[in-house]
Amino acid sequence: MKGTRRKTRTGVVVSNKMDKTAVVAVERRLRHSMYGKVIRRTPHFYAHDGKNQCGEGDLVKIAESRPLSKTKRWRVVEIVKKAQ
Repeated sequence: MKGTRRKTRTGVVVSNKMDKTAVVAVERRLRHSMYGKVIRRTPHFYAHDGKNQCGEGDLVKIAESRPLSKTKRWRVVEIVKKAQ
């Protein structure tokens, strides 16, 4: 399966305290199957940030990658918007 597309997500950096790692919260909204209410699901992804460029509150795009550590499976592709 050559040229497989990797998943990408856009989310907000919630922590950059680790070296070369950013924790990114990706919010998605879905409708409850029975009650129809819109609910928010916010999983956290550990993403590789090789140059330590991400700051808390930045909007970033992350992409799937090979396992980089025990928890890191994503890497930061670009910083879409810097935090104020």
